[in-house]
Amino acid sequence: MISLTQSTTPIIGQVAWVLGKIMNGLFLALDAIGIANIGIAIILFTIVVKLLMLPLTVKQQKYTKLTNVMNPEIQAVQKKYKGKKDQESVMKMNEEQKRVYEKYGTSPTGGCLQIVIQMPILFALYRIIQNIPAYVPALKSLFTNILGINGSQGIMSTPGFADTMVANFGKGDYTNVNSTIDIMTKFSSAKWETLGGLFPTYADNIATNVEQINHMNNFLGVNMSQNPGLVFGVSILIPIFAGLTQWMSVKLQQNPAMANNDDNPAAASMKMMTTVMPLMSAVFAISLPAGLGLYWIAQAVVQIILQLIINRHIDRIGIDAIIKANVDKKNKKRAKKGLPAKVISNNANTYTKNVEKYSIKNAGKIDALKKIKDENSNKVKEILDSTEKNKTGKPSSLAEKAGMVSKYNDKNKK
Repeated sequence: MISLTQSTTPIIGQVAWVLGKIMNGLFLALDAIGIANIGIAIILFTIVVKLLMLPLTVKQQKYTKLTNVMNPEIQAVQKKYKGKKDQESVMKMNEEQKRVYEKYGTSPTGGCLQIVIQMPILFALYRIIQNIPAYVPALKSLFTNILGINGSQGIMSTPGFADTMVANFGKGDYTNVNSTIDIMTKFSSAKWETLGGLFPTYADNIATNVEQINHMNNFLGVNMSQNPGLVFGVSILIPIFAGLTQWMSVKLQQNPAMANNDDNPAAASMKMMTTVMPLMSAVFAISLPAGLGLYWIAQAVVQIILQLIINRHIDRIGIDAIIKANVDKKNKKRAKKGLPAKVISNNANTYTKNVEKYSIKNAGKIDALKKIKDENSNKVKEILDSTEKNKTGKPSSLAEKAGMVSKYNDKNKK
């Protein structure tokens, strides 16, 4: 069993404690205005956390945009050494790729730091959503009212309480309040009725507190503490929307240049992730508490909105400004080490656009010149073929004319 009490895992536990305070603060704020609802608290909590992580998201997206620009150069290097497995070729390929990354002021691991930083935050978020009673005292107090602590009587004071619970609800540590709440927080309506029947002395107390627990957990007709399952009804919308919104979010975050590069092994992984991750979200949302599914939906929607805003911001400032900022940052680090500054070899974004514009604008001229060249080559071939029958080499002979045409073409090529 995964204990739903507060996490004590190093780093994750500390992050969860901080985020738990935010979650509880939002719930108290809602309670103050008469909307003590776990579902709304989860949505607000997701928005606040995503905004706190915004700097990391911006850096990650800048790296993705930068990858789109430099990926053609990386692909060119990879194609150059395609099929060459010897150590010397591998070292040369790595060195050339390194120079490409340096030109853009980044590195192959430029987007990894943000992911590493976000990992403990993500794990902590899951812990909080899975065990909300541990981080929201107002909700936990309703469970303790049933169990009986702080001088009040409850079902835990009944002789044989642990054995009765094991016999009816399965194995678990029913001698500890927190571990008992871990089990009870997932109780369905049927199990709550069973609990009231097992402890008739406290039936009214159980019913009163359960009503408040369900009221707090009810969001648009879905109990946030219950697993949606595959039962037809409004709850099935949780896994459906969880999968759909995750797919939209992953699709938007994809690097188009890498996704369309069949030579890059990461492209296949990216395509698989686009399908597998949303499916996993949908499947997990079926068998896990609806609150976690709601969190996935909320974070995907917020991510999509932020992604669109960030993309627009990056397009406005331009990729050249990002490259310059990256190079300047690298040069500051090099200066501290006493190393000379790196110079941007060209304006990457402008250069790429100019090449594209030139190619489009002069496509017709290039085709026409190619046609003339082919016609000239054919004429020269015809003249040379005809001279095979006449090898006199006299002045004004076909051989001499062929030589003149050949020299003329060679001069034009130069």
